[in-house]
Amino acid sequence: MPVVDTLDIDALRADTPGCAHRVHLNNAGAALMPEPVLKACRDHLTQEATHGGYEAAAEAKTALEDTYDAVAALLQCHRDEVALMENATRAWDMAFYSLSFDEGDRILTSEASYASNYLAFLQQRRRTGVEIVTIPRDDHGQIDLDALEAAIDDRTALIALTHVPTNNGLVNPAAEVGRLARAAGVPFLLDACQSAGQRPLDVDAIGCDMLSATSRKYLRGPRGMGFLYVRRALIETMEPPIIDLHAATWTGPDSYTLRADARRFETWEKNYAAQLGLRAAVRYALDLGLDAIQEAVQARAARLRGLLGDVPAVTVQDTGAVQSGIVTFTVDGQPAAEVQQALRAQHINVSVSPPSSTLLDATRRSLPPLVRASVHYYNTTDELDVLQQALLSLTT
Repeated sequence: MPVVDTLDIDALRADTPGCAHRVHLNNAGAALMPEPVLKACRDHLTQEATHGGYEAAAEAKTALEDTYDAVAALLQCHRDEVALMENATRAWDMAFYSLSFDEGDRILTSEASYASNYLAFLQQRRRTGVEIVTIPRDDHGQIDLDALEAAIDDRTALIALTHVPTNNGLVNPAAEVGRLARAAGVPFLLDACQSAGQRPLDVDAIGCDMLSATSRKYLRGPRGMGFLYVRRALIETMEPPIIDLHAATWTGPDSYTLRADARRFETWEKNYAAQLGLRAAVRYALDLGLDAIQEAVQARAARLRGLLGDVPAVTVQDTGAVQSGIVTFTVDGQPAAEVQQALRAQHINVSVSPPSSTLLDATRRSLPPLVRASVHYYNTTDELDVLQQALLSLTT
């Protein structure tokens, strides 16, 4: 399948120093940062080193505040509904553990739930006696919407969905899930860790009440930064499991008042260089356009699946009626970790997706550890050909 670009790939690669050194197909792990993101981080660290940390933060106050506006533009929400966190897991945790659960409450989720999220469900079951209901997959591998609708009842306290799972290439139908959640009046928590920066996200159109995401993946920001969206109407009903003097005001010896906005889920101390890097990354993606990014990523992923299908020893393991930039595969007779190391020796970056990362889906499909090649818009068709040729050389 040919790849037609509406983006200036030469300019984008010139803006990405890492492209000169390797074929980077680990964008679902951590994408290569462009120069504006590197500059934002470096400049602020220099200011901290030369002016002092507090002083540098004060000088950057306008830009730091603009991070909330940038993320709000990305998600098409209000800035007061955005919290900036140290990573996507902490963002998701702060939303989940701020909800109130009672014995017998039901959490509905999918077979492709990410391990960290499902572990939280298990802990909540141990603590409170909630019931975890795993909605089966449909013929395409995504969450079965009819089964989800049938499972919703008056004991349903939460619907939690991984938008783009880590291991199988599919895109779950988040907006359709949101429609069912809203109709039933059930809170909907969306893990958008792999979709933010890869696909347009409109929280109203999706219908989610909470959304967590990271900086380091398809947004191409620095590590150690994520964000959380919480719908304004829900914020004041949620009590964060951890608070500090940023999240709340100590009003008397025995009293405190939580912030009215989503920053009640934050803590005071932050990595300001990473926050400014996130701001630069989001603005970079917005300038390119998320529709154009999605088109480019999907085209490259489709081409890569076709190329891998021409390698006799390779089996593509992806599912989904709609597919993402994550391409997973196995190589006959070769463990995924060995394939990863052999490719790394040729300056090709891929990752390994172990069964434990999405245990339910991996168990149902009897999957071993998978090789995961995740493409981005700055990857060229030549680079995809390089991966195919490398795999051919490993298997013949």
